[in-house]
Amino acid sequence: MGLTAEQIRAGLDHVGRTSPALADAIARLGYPQPRIRARGWQTLLRTIVGQQVSVAAAASVWTKLEALLGEGMMPRDVLNASFDDLRACGLSRQKQGYARSLCELVDDGAIAFDALPDDDEAAIAQLTQIKGIGRWSAEIYLLFAEGRPDIWPAGDLAVQVGLGKLLALGARPDERTTRDLAQDWRPHRGAVAIFTWHCYNNPAL
Repeated sequence: MGLTAEQIRAGLDHVGRTSPALADAIARLGYPQPRIRARGWQTLLRTIVGQQVSVAAAASVWTKLEALLGEGMMPRDVLNASFDDLRACGLSRQKQGYARSLCELVDDGAIAFDALPDDDEAAIAQLTQIKGIGRWSAEIYLLFAEGRPDIWPAGDLAVQVGLGKLLALGARPDERTTRDLAQDWRPHRGAVAIFTWHCYNNPAL
């Protein structure tokens, strides 16, 4: 599971003691709600299903997959499904390739979602072996599904925009600047990331 409300609050309070801008923003906006996803390979399969489509379209595809393979589907079930059956569920050839990459790595034991490396960068490297899963998707998984406290998805547009508003930068920082600005917030960058999403498009800031 992701960071709890208590963990988010504690992380933000810790950073806020040395960051007046963050402390002021918390006072104005309040604490953000947790963002939690289920731990396991199905969460990344959902990520693949949802790439470049609307939330409604992704939900429709997932419902069809569950109807075909069952709610308790296993990686082997996906691998044994035919191309045409998966296409009928709404999975393109490219997404089927990504899904099969994920399921093969899990089925072969190359990736064990209940035993990812404790080191964040090592865990990211392992997850990005999956076709279609880049650094951003791996970071989001580790933050929302595993609750790793120091994940900082600096390439996320909303994080960049939220950070720019939070620090009154006047312009959206690029990925490198976003990463550099957060160095002093270790090991609580995950809580700050969740807060930047809270700041994104918030008219009170």
